[in-house]
Amino acid sequence: MPKLGMEPLRKKALVDAALRAIGHHGSLNVTMSDIAREAGVSAALAHHYFGSKQQLLLETIRSLLRELRRDAIAALAHVSGPRARLSAIVRVSFQSDQFTNETVAAWLAFYVEAQRSEEMRRLLVIYNRRLRSNIMDSLNRLCPPDDAARIAEGAAALIDGLYIRHSLQAAPLGISAAPMLVENYFDTQLKSFVDAKPSIRIL
Repeated sequence: MPKLGMEPLRKKALVDAALRAIGHHGSLNVTMSDIAREAGVSAALAHHYFGSKQQLLLETIRSLLRELRRDAIAALAHVSGPRARLSAIVRVSFQSDQFTNETVAAWLAFYVEAQRSEEMRRLLVIYNRRLRSNIMDSLNRLCPPDDAARIAEGAAALIDGLYIRHSLQAAPLGISAAPMLVENYFDTQLKSFVDAKPSIRIL
């Protein structure tokens, strides 16, 4: 009989192993045996906990999404004001742990798999909606709703596009430049609204 509390530990070990295996292969073309070997357990145990490779891969992307959400919540808890919150979202999107070989390989592979898997596509839609919602929450305090929606779409596209370009090593600038580009986009788009605010005269 397995020890009490071992199941969540072994599931996490298998998810971590799935990330490493995907990183080694550079794709989702890994087997349950590959993942189990990486985790130091039997393939039968991996099947026992997840049923199939597809379910394990889905749990792996859920794990990435949970970690990203926890990081965003933590970052937002330490800042105040809508513009500072936008900067926190940008920092989280480009923090170093998002660019480990395993994480990069997993995200790129998941985007490809989403073209074939409805479940995978649904999870990526959740990620996109969450990113847009976080951005919109701050933008709605800085500009009218229609402009907030337009700027949010552009910012989300920039964040995802820059991440993919840097992941593929296709960007001429270093990764440290990516947050600056998004920050510059926000500053440029919001400038007219900031300038339009009436100044307060102190008599």
